Amino acid sequence: MPQVTDSIDVKAPISAVYALWTQFEDFPKFMGGVESITQQTDTMLHWVVSIKGVEREFDAEITEQHLDERVAWRSTDGETHAGVVTFHRIDDDQTRVNVQIDWKPQGVVEAAGALLQVDDLQIKQDLKRFKELAEAAPAQQAVDQGWDGDVERPADRLGQ
Repeated sequence: MPQVTDSIDVKAPISAVYALWTQFEDFPKFMGGVESITQQTDTMLHWVVSIKGVEREFDAEITEQHLDERVAWRSTDGETHAGVVTFHRIDDDQTRVNVQIDWKPQGVVEAAGALLQVDDLQIKQDLKRFKELAEAAPAQQAVDQGWDGDVERPADRLGQ
């Protein structure tokens, strides 16, 4: 299964960066190919993506989420993918965002894209757009709109 890892430093406090990331329905503002995300519950998201004219819909479950630290997810139908985003305080006004995504390409085109590392480039571009959005957003506004709940990783998956 292909894996993409990348990171970016954002000139904004960790609380603002984390809060902005947890506004899942805003992902189309910075993620290429994401048409919409609907947050159905605190832990369930419905995604609609369109890549190279191919539209897909799938659900994803947030499997772990800790304030100002991390968000992890996995698909529950349709696509086969999982990932984690972690947030690291560099100083009061700078945060490092690390992303790791694992997925199973569907079809020849996606497999070729994975081999050519097209997905790596897409994540890099998405992170750059996220950085621009985070650095332009008023920090307190992002914090006020973010989710400060906590999702514990289920005990039955701790060993995985």
